Amino acid sequence: MTVERRAERRPGVEHARAVTERLGHWVSTLDIHTVDDAVLQRLGLVLLDVVGVTALGAALDEHRALRAVWDLPSGPAPLIGAGRTTTVDAAAWLNATALVALELDEGNKYAKGHPAAHGFPAVLALAAQRDSSGADTAAALLAAYEVAARFGRATRLTTGTHPHGNWGVTGAAAGCARLLGLGPRECAAAIDTAAGMPIAGHFDSALDGNVVRDAWIGASNTSGLAAARMAAAGIARNTGTAALSLGTLLGRFDADELTTDLGSTWQITRGYLKRHASCSFTHPAADAMLHLREHGEPTDIRVEIHALGAALAGTDWDNRLSAMFSIPFVVAVAALTGEVGPSAYTPKRLADERVRSLARRVRVVSSDELTARLPDERAVRVTARYPDGAVRTVELPNPVGDADHHPLTESDVVTLLAAWLPKRSTVLGHAVRLSHDLPALSHTGEALRALAGDEEVPECVPSR
Repeated sequence: MTVERRAERRPGVEHARAVTERLGHWVSTLDIHTVDDAVLQRLGLVLLDVVGVTALGAALDEHRALRAVWDLPSGPAPLIGAGRTTTVDAAAWLNATALVALELDEGNKYAKGHPAAHGFPAVLALAAQRDSSGADTAAALLAAYEVAARFGRATRLTTGTHPHGNWGVTGAAAGCARLLGLGPRECAAAIDTAAGMPIAGHFDSALDGNVVRDAWIGASNTSGLAAARMAAAGIARNTGTAALSLGTLLGRFDADELTTDLGSTWQITRGYLKRHASCSFTHPAADAMLHLREHGEPTDIRVEIHALGAALAGTDWDNRLSAMFSIPFVVAVAALTGEVGPSAYTPKRLADERVRSLARRVRVVSSDELTARLPDERAVRVTARYPDGAVRTVELPNPVGDADHHPLTESDVVTLLAAWLPKRSTVLGHAVRLSHDLPALSHTGEALRALAGDEEVPECVPSR
């Protein structure tokens, strides 16, 4: 039975195949010289953020330990912030997991997840190996983001499924296929093959503090590399797999989202950058609390939030990751210290009874009114009561850093990273230069390998 005949018996499969074919054509012909300057500037800012945040994660004790047991061979691809280079696949996996370790990685509320993290590490590692031109590397990064974000928009995951490592694999495949110079059919085959490699991870893994959640991003990058290589070898096919894997097994899938306004509406311009080391659903509440703390320490706090964030109400964290996914923890730390950076997760802070006491007095409430504002707003309403009986409320539509609400500038990102990175790190300077110069570089290998930094540097924040 032909693919077309089988597709007739499975609604949506043929349409997904046809739309993926069009998407593959767009990826293969994407020319960075025809992209608006505003889009390229945003790409540079996201790249700067990705590199800096990866270096932060690489400085953690557990990532040092992971590199030590990996038995890493030498190679052409940088381990960002780790002071050495290794093979493409090892760099893609390790950089990806370091990127998400501190919950500071860029995200996109319309994609409902993190497009850049799913594919940028793979593209950068492959570009370093191939010594690709800056124009091709920039095009590959943009393709990786756009394809991942569009698959995120197209996918409505079954309740309880974490968005790491499923729809985003397609972005890694698209970016790597573009970097390999594959044609339209091969790019579509790489994307479709990647859509058949999703991870069905449960959101509770994050709430429980299980770092397998980080590993899903590593798997996304290495799976995307594999899909692109399969397409380059001529053994990958586009059969509309996404309609089955993402649209039948893991949720629902609207293939039209893959190409609507393609090339005119850029998803990368609609994302958010983070100033808090925590799940994005906690950010508006932390922002509101930073306003409210000006009036003193509250006796109790009520957080009204959309349904997506209401599940993050735990008060029994036992490690960094579970605390990052706790609105009570993040709000309490914001109220008591005035910031929720990487240093908020020291063992002493996680065990601090003052933090725990206030967190137990943070009530998280799901609001139908705020849920109705999704996806354009991830709104929150925080009400604090004070010892003198005063009650004050702050409502915010989105977190600071969202493209729609006080977006972070390059100066903001550099200031944050400079405060968080080890003082001896040379990565930030190299990252800033690369973010400015990338499209014009004739070769990228040397510039990318410089992102490893000069040597291993002391960790910037304590481990879990």
